[in-house]
Amino acid sequence: MAAVMGRSLSFPRYAEYNCAFRYIVEEALGVKYVMPPALTKRTMELGTKYSPDFVCTPFKTLLGSMIEALEAGADTLLMTHGLCRLGYYGELLEQILRDLGYQFDFINLSEYDMGRKKEYLRIVRRINPKVNFARFLAEFMEGVRMVEYVDEITAEYYQNCGFDGTDGDYRRAYQEFLTAMYTARNRSEVEAGYRGVRRALRAVPLDKPQRPLRVGIAGEFYTAMDAFSNLELEQKLADMRVEVHRWMNVTNQFLRYSGQKNMHVKIQDLCAYEMGPTATANIWWARTCAERGFDGLIHVKSAGCTPEIDVMPVLQNISRDYKIPVLYLTYDAQTSDVGLMTRLEAFYDMLDMRKKVL
Repeated sequence: MAAVMGRSLSFPRYAEYNCAFRYIVEEALGVKYVMPPALTKRTMELGTKYSPDFVCTPFKTLLGSMIEALEAGADTLLMTHGLCRLGYYGELLEQILRDLGYQFDFINLSEYDMGRKKEYLRIVRRINPKVNFARFLAEFMEGVRMVEYVDEITAEYYQNCGFDGTDGDYRRAYQEFLTAMYTARNRSEVEAGYRGVRRALRAVPLDKPQRPLRVGIAGEFYTAMDAFSNLELEQKLADMRVEVHRWMNVTNQFLRYSGQKNMHVKIQDLCAYEMGPTATANIWWARTCAERGFDGLIHVKSAGCTPEIDVMPVLQNISRDYKIPVLYLTYDAQTSDVGLMTRLEAFYDMLDMRKKVL
Protein backbone atom coordinates (compact mmCIF):
# COMPACT_ATOMS: atom_id res chain seq x y z
CA MET A 1 0.00 0.00 0.00
CA ALA A 2 1.34 3.43 -0.88
CA ALA A 3 2.31 5.42 2.20
CA VAL A 4 0.43 8.55 3.23
CA MET A 5 2.52 11.58 2.37
CA GLY A 6 3.79 13.64 5.26
CA ARG A 7 3.41 11.14 8.11
CA SER A 8 6.19 8.97 9.51
CA LEU A 9 4.93 7.03 12.51
CA SER A 10 6.96 5.21 15.13
CA PHE A 11 6.41 3.16 18.27
CA PRO A 12 9.13 2.53 20.87
CA ARG A 13 11.20 -0.63 20.60
CA TYR A 14 9.62 -3.51 22.46
CA ALA A 15 11.02 -7.05 22.36
CA GLU A 16 10.61 -8.32 18.77
CA TYR A 17 7.09 -6.95 18.25
CA ASN A 18 8.16 -3.97 16.16
CA CYS A 19 8.11 -6.22 13.10
CA ALA A 20 4.33 -6.54 13.54
CA PHE A 21 3.95 -2.83 14.31
CA ARG A 22 5.78 -2.03 11.08
CA TYR A 23 3.64 -4.44 9.08
CA ILE A 24 0.35 -3.06 10.43
CA VAL A 25 1.38 0.59 10.02
CA GLU A 26 2.72 0.23 6.49
CA GLU A 27 0.63 -2.56 4.98
CA ALA A 28 -2.68 -2.05 6.82
CA LEU A 29 -2.68 1.70 7.47
CA GLY A 30 -0.61 2.81 4.48
CA VAL A 31 1.66 5.04 6.56
CA LYS A 32 5.45 5.12 6.61
CA TYR A 33 6.87 3.42 9.69
CA VAL A 34 10.14 4.56 11.23
CA MET A 35 11.84 1.62 12.92
CA PRO A 36 13.48 2.87 16.13
CA PRO A 37 17.11 1.81 16.54
CA ALA A 38 17.75 -1.31 18.61
CA LEU A 39 17.84 -0.59 22.33
CA THR A 40 21.34 0.16 23.56
CA LYS A 41 23.14 1.73 26.51
CA ARG A 42 22.61 5.10 24.83
CA THR A 43 18.84 4.55 24.81
CA MET A 44 18.82 4.00 28.55
CA GLU A 45 21.17 6.92 29.18
CA LEU A 46 18.88 9.28 27.23
CA GLY A 47 15.78 8.04 29.00
CA THR A 48 17.36 8.21 32.44
CA LYS A 49 18.75 11.71 31.86
CA TYR A 50 15.35 13.25 31.12
CA SER A 51 13.07 11.10 33.30
CA PRO A 52 11.78 11.86 36.82
CA ASP A 53 13.69 9.94 39.47
CA PHE A 54 10.93 7.64 40.69
CA VAL A 55 9.32 6.40 37.49
CA CYS A 56 9.64 2.71 36.65
CA THR A 57 12.50 1.60 34.43
CA PRO A 58 10.34 0.91 31.32
CA PHE A 59 9.37 4.60 31.30
CA LYS A 60 13.04 5.49 30.84
CA THR A 61 13.43 2.91 28.09
CA LEU A 62 10.33 4.18 26.27
CA LEU A 63 11.50 7.80 26.53
CA GLY A 64 14.97 6.97 25.23
CA SER A 65 13.51 4.96 22.34
CA MET A 66 11.11 7.78 21.45
CA ILE A 67 13.98 10.26 21.33
CA GLU A 68 15.92 7.95 19.02
CA ALA A 69 12.82 7.45 16.83
CA LEU A 70 12.44 11.23 16.46
CA GLU A 71 16.13 11.48 15.62
CA ALA A 72 15.58 8.79 12.96
CA GLY A 73 12.93 10.93 11.25
CA ALA A 74 9.60 10.08 12.89
CA ASP A 75 7.06 12.92 13.03
CA THR A 76 4.30 10.94 14.76
CA LEU A 77 4.62 8.89 17.96
CA LEU A 78 2.15 6.30 19.18
CA MET A 79 1.87 5.57 22.91
CA THR A 80 -0.07 2.68 24.36
CA HIS A 81 -2.52 2.79 27.26
CA GLY A 82 -2.18 0.73 30.44
CA LEU A 83 -3.84 -0.31 33.68
CA CYS A 84 -1.03 0.71 36.04
CA ARG A 85 0.96 3.96 36.03
CA LEU A 86 1.58 3.26 32.36
CA GLY A 87 -1.82 4.80 31.68
CA TYR A 88 -0.51 8.16 32.91
CA TYR A 89 2.87 8.02 31.24
CA GLY A 90 1.74 9.17 27.80
CA GLU A 91 1.07 12.75 28.90
CA LEU A 92 4.34 12.92 30.82
CA LEU A 93 6.36 11.48 27.93
CA GLU A 94 4.82 13.96 25.51
CA GLN A 95 5.51 16.93 27.79
CA ILE A 96 9.14 15.93 28.32
CA LEU A 97 9.72 15.56 24.60
CA ARG A 98 8.09 18.93 23.84
CA ASP A 99 10.15 20.58 26.58
CA LEU A 100 13.22 19.17 24.82
CA GLY A 101 12.14 21.04 21.67
CA TYR A 102 10.87 18.18 19.49
CA GLN A 103 7.99 18.88 17.09
CA PHE A 104 5.70 15.90 16.46
CA ASP A 105 2.16 14.57 16.52
CA PHE A 106 1.47 12.41 19.59
CA ILE A 107 -1.26 9.74 19.54
CA ASN A 108 -1.88 8.69 23.13
CA LEU A 109 -4.21 5.68 23.33
CA SER A 110 -5.01 6.53 26.96
CA GLU A 111 -7.11 9.41 25.61
CA TYR A 112 -9.47 6.93 23.91
CA ASP A 113 -12.06 4.59 25.39
CA MET A 114 -10.49 1.32 24.28
CA GLY A 115 -13.57 -0.61 25.33
CA ARG A 116 -15.60 0.87 22.43
CA LYS A 117 -15.12 -0.27 18.84
CA LYS A 118 -15.87 3.23 17.51
CA GLU A 119 -12.77 4.52 19.28
CA TYR A 120 -10.57 2.21 17.22
CA LEU A 121 -12.07 3.71 14.07
CA ARG A 122 -11.21 7.18 15.37
CA ILE A 123 -7.60 6.13 15.91
CA VAL A 124 -7.34 4.59 12.45
CA ARG A 125 -8.82 7.66 10.78
CA ARG A 126 -6.52 9.95 12.73
CA ILE A 127 -3.50 8.06 11.43
CA ASN A 128 -4.83 7.81 7.86
CA PRO A 129 -8.18 9.46 7.02
CA LYS A 130 -8.19 7.78 3.59
CA VAL A 131 -7.60 4.23 4.80
CA ASN A 132 -9.28 1.38 2.91
CA PHE A 133 -11.03 -0.45 5.74
CA ALA A 134 -11.41 -3.76 3.88
CA ARG A 135 -7.69 -3.87 3.20
CA PHE A 136 -6.94 -2.59 6.68
CA LEU A 137 -8.81 -5.45 8.36
CA ALA A 138 -7.17 -8.10 6.20
CA GLU A 139 -3.64 -6.79 6.71
CA PHE A 140 -4.25 -6.03 10.38
CA MET A 141 -5.20 -9.65 11.01
CA GLU A 142 -2.04 -10.76 9.24
CA GLY A 143 -0.08 -8.47 11.59
CA VAL A 144 -1.83 -10.13 14.53
CA ARG A 145 -0.87 -13.54 13.14
CA MET A 146 2.71 -12.31 12.96
CA VAL A 147 2.58 -11.53 16.70
CA GLU A 148 1.31 -15.06 17.36
CA TYR A 149 4.08 -16.54 15.22
CA VAL A 150 6.75 -14.50 17.00
CA ASP A 151 5.48 -15.61 20.41
CA GLU A 152 5.14 -19.25 19.38
CA ILE A 153 8.61 -19.52 17.85
CA THR A 154 10.25 -17.49 20.64
CA ALA A 155 8.75 -19.80 23.28
CA GLU A 156 9.97 -22.88 21.42
CA TYR A 157 13.38 -21.33 20.92
CA TYR A 158 14.05 -20.70 24.60
CA GLN A 159 12.79 -24.14 25.57
CA ASN A 160 15.24 -25.87 23.21
CA CYS A 161 18.10 -23.60 22.13
CA GLY A 162 20.25 -24.59 25.11
CA PHE A 163 20.34 -28.16 23.84
CA ASP A 164 21.41 -27.46 20.26
CA GLY A 165 23.46 -30.42 19.07
CA THR A 166 25.13 -28.38 16.32
CA ASP A 167 27.39 -25.32 16.27
CA GLY A 168 24.47 -22.88 16.45
CA ASP A 169 21.97 -23.91 13.79
CA TYR A 170 19.05 -23.47 16.19
CA ARG A 171 19.93 -19.85 16.92
CA ARG A 172 20.59 -19.11 13.25
CA ALA A 173 17.18 -20.48 12.29
CA TYR A 174 15.54 -18.24 14.90
CA GLN A 175 17.43 -15.15 13.73
CA GLU A 176 16.55 -15.87 10.10
CA PHE A 177 12.90 -16.13 11.13
CA LEU A 178 13.03 -12.72 12.83
CA THR A 179 14.68 -11.23 9.74
CA ALA A 180 11.87 -12.66 7.61
CA MET A 181 9.24 -11.08 9.90
CA TYR A 182 10.94 -7.66 9.87
CA THR A 183 11.15 -7.63 6.08
CA ALA A 184 7.80 -9.26 5.14
CA ARG A 185 5.62 -7.14 2.86
CA ASN A 186 2.63 -9.41 2.33
CA ARG A 187 0.83 -12.43 3.70
CA SER A 188 2.73 -14.95 1.56
CA GLU A 189 6.07 -13.68 2.89
CA VAL A 190 4.83 -13.83 6.49
CA GLU A 191 3.54 -17.37 6.07
CA ALA A 192 6.66 -18.47 4.18
CA GLY A 193 8.87 -17.17 7.01
CA TYR A 194 6.84 -19.08 9.58
CA ARG A 195 6.80 -22.34 7.62
CA GLY A 196 10.52 -21.99 6.95
CA VAL A 197 11.47 -21.69 10.61
CA ARG A 198 9.25 -24.62 11.56
CA ARG A 199 11.11 -26.82 9.08
CA ALA A 200 14.50 -25.44 10.13
CA LEU A 201 13.94 -25.97 13.86
CA ARG A 202 12.69 -29.52 13.35
CA ALA A 203 15.82 -30.31 11.33
CA VAL A 204 18.24 -29.32 14.11
CA PRO A 205 19.32 -32.30 16.28
CA LEU A 206 18.89 -31.63 19.99
CA ASP A 207 21.11 -33.02 22.75
CA LYS A 208 18.42 -32.81 25.43
CA PRO A 209 18.26 -34.95 28.57
CA GLN A 210 15.02 -36.70 29.48
CA ARG A 211 14.55 -34.48 32.55
CA PRO A 212 16.29 -31.12 31.97
CA LEU A 213 16.17 -28.34 34.48
CA ARG A 214 12.96 -26.37 33.87
CA VAL A 215 12.54 -22.79 35.04
CA GLY A 216 9.42 -20.65 34.75
CA ILE A 217 9.63 -16.89 34.19
CA ALA A 218 6.95 -14.61 35.65
CA GLY A 219 6.87 -10.89 36.12
CA GLU A 220 6.14 -7.38 34.95
CA PHE A 221 4.83 -7.15 31.42
CA TYR A 222 7.59 -5.07 29.80
CA THR A 223 10.70 -6.26 31.61
CA ALA A 224 9.86 -9.97 31.51
CA MET A 225 9.44 -9.92 27.72
CA ASP A 226 12.08 -7.46 26.52
CA ALA A 227 15.52 -9.06 26.28
CA PHE A 228 17.35 -5.71 26.49
CA SER A 229 15.47 -4.75 29.65
CA ASN A 230 16.14 -8.06 31.42
CA LEU A 231 19.75 -8.34 30.15
CA GLU A 232 19.09 -11.41 28.00
CA LEU A 233 17.83 -13.39 31.00
CA GLU A 234 16.26 -16.20 28.98
CA GLN A 235 19.30 -16.63 26.71
CA LYS A 236 21.61 -16.73 29.72
CA LEU A 237 19.51 -19.49 31.30
CA ALA A 238 19.31 -21.40 28.02
CA ASP A 239 23.09 -21.22 27.67
CA MET A 240 23.25 -23.04 31.03
CA ARG A 241 21.20 -25.86 29.45
CA VAL A 242 17.97 -24.82 31.14
CA GLU A 243 14.53 -25.25 29.55
CA VAL A 244 12.93 -21.82 29.92
CA HIS A 245 9.16 -21.27 30.00
CA ARG A 246 7.50 -17.83 29.98
CA TRP A 247 3.71 -17.43 29.74
CA MET A 248 3.73 -13.63 29.68
CA ASN A 249 3.64 -12.43 26.09
CA VAL A 250 1.31 -10.38 23.88
CA THR A 251 -0.48 -13.45 22.53
CA ASN A 252 -1.32 -14.92 25.93
CA GLN A 253 -2.02 -11.62 27.68
CA PHE A 254 -4.16 -9.99 24.99
CA LEU A 255 -5.15 -12.40 22.21
CA ARG A 256 -5.90 -15.59 24.16
CA TYR A 257 -6.38 -14.30 27.68
CA SER A 258 -9.01 -16.21 29.66
CA GLY A 259 -9.82 -13.15 31.73
CA GLN A 260 -9.06 -11.99 35.25
CA LYS A 261 -12.20 -13.61 36.69
CA ASN A 262 -11.51 -17.02 35.17
CA MET A 263 -7.90 -17.03 36.32
CA HIS A 264 -8.77 -15.65 39.73
CA VAL A 265 -11.02 -18.62 40.46
CA LYS A 266 -7.92 -20.82 40.33
CA ILE A 267 -5.92 -18.69 42.77
CA GLN A 268 -8.59 -17.27 45.06
CA ASP A 269 -7.09 -19.15 48.02
CA LEU A 270 -3.88 -17.19 47.46
CA CYS A 271 -5.23 -13.67 46.91
CA ALA A 272 -8.72 -12.33 47.55
CA TYR A 273 -8.37 -9.16 45.48
CA GLU A 274 -7.02 -8.12 42.11
CA MET A 275 -3.65 -6.44 42.63
CA GLY A 276 -2.72 -5.02 39.27
CA PRO A 277 -2.64 -5.43 35.49
CA THR A 278 -0.66 -8.71 35.36
CA ALA A 279 -0.73 -9.80 39.00
CA THR A 280 -3.44 -12.46 38.59
CA ALA A 281 -1.76 -13.96 35.53
CA ASN A 282 1.65 -14.08 37.21
CA ILE A 283 0.32 -15.75 40.35
CA TRP A 284 -1.63 -18.25 38.25
CA TRP A 285 1.42 -18.99 36.12
CA ALA A 286 3.69 -19.39 39.16
CA ARG A 287 1.31 -21.94 40.68
CA THR A 288 0.95 -23.70 37.33
CA CYS A 289 4.73 -24.08 37.08
CA ALA A 290 4.88 -25.42 40.63
CA GLU A 291 2.09 -27.92 39.97
CA ARG A 292 3.84 -29.08 36.79
CA GLY A 293 6.99 -29.89 38.74
CA PHE A 294 9.24 -27.10 37.49
CA ASP A 295 12.60 -26.91 39.22
CA GLY A 296 12.51 -23.18 39.89
CA LEU A 297 10.80 -19.85 39.31
CA ILE A 298 12.25 -16.45 38.47
CA HIS A 299 10.20 -13.33 39.16
CA VAL A 300 11.19 -10.31 37.04
CA LYS A 301 10.21 -6.70 37.64
CA SER A 302 11.47 -3.19 37.13
CA ALA A 303 12.41 -1.01 40.07
CA GLY A 304 9.35 0.71 41.51
CA CYS A 305 6.76 -1.59 39.92
CA THR A 306 4.09 -1.53 42.62
CA PRO A 307 1.81 -4.32 41.27
CA GLU A 308 4.70 -6.79 41.11
CA ILE A 309 5.89 -5.83 44.59
CA ASP A 310 2.45 -6.94 45.78
CA VAL A 311 2.85 -10.27 43.97
CA MET A 312 6.09 -11.19 45.74
CA PRO A 313 4.58 -12.26 49.11
CA VAL A 314 2.14 -14.53 47.27
CA LEU A 315 5.02 -16.14 45.38
CA GLN A 316 6.72 -16.76 48.71
CA ASN A 317 3.64 -18.70 49.81
CA ILE A 318 3.71 -20.74 46.59
CA SER A 319 7.41 -21.42 47.15
CA ARG A 320 6.69 -22.67 50.68
CA ASP A 321 3.63 -24.76 49.77
CA TYR A 322 5.14 -26.44 46.70
CA LYS A 323 8.78 -26.46 47.82
CA ILE A 324 9.89 -24.63 44.68
CA PRO A 325 12.77 -22.11 44.84
CA VAL A 326 12.07 -18.57 43.62
CA LEU A 327 14.67 -16.03 42.48
CA TYR A 328 13.54 -12.39 42.60
CA LEU A 329 15.18 -10.05 40.08
CA THR A 330 14.66 -6.28 40.09
CA TYR A 331 16.05 -4.24 37.20
CA ASP A 332 16.92 -0.56 37.04
CA ALA A 333 19.16 1.58 34.87
CA GLN A 334 22.22 0.55 36.92
CA THR A 335 21.69 -3.23 36.93
CA SER A 336 24.88 -4.90 35.69
CA ASP A 337 25.33 -7.93 33.51
CA VAL A 338 28.04 -9.30 35.82
CA GLY A 339 25.81 -9.02 38.89
CA LEU A 340 22.98 -10.80 37.10
CA MET A 341 25.25 -13.66 35.98
CA THR A 342 26.52 -14.14 39.54
CA ARG A 343 22.97 -14.57 40.84
CA LEU A 344 21.91 -16.82 37.96
CA GLU A 345 24.93 -19.09 38.35
CA ALA A 346 24.27 -19.46 42.09
CA PHE A 347 20.57 -20.16 41.41
CA TYR A 348 21.45 -22.73 38.75
CA ASP A 349 23.92 -24.53 41.04
CA MET A 350 21.32 -24.72 43.78
CA LEU A 351 18.64 -26.08 41.41
CA ASP A 352 21.05 -28.61 39.92
CA MET A 353 22.15 -29.96 43.30
CA ARG A 354 18.58 -30.01 44.57
CA LYS A 355 17.38 -31.96 41.52
CA LYS A 356 20.10 -34.59 41.99
CA VAL A 357 19.21 -35.04 45.66
CA LEU A 358 15.46 -35.22 45.09
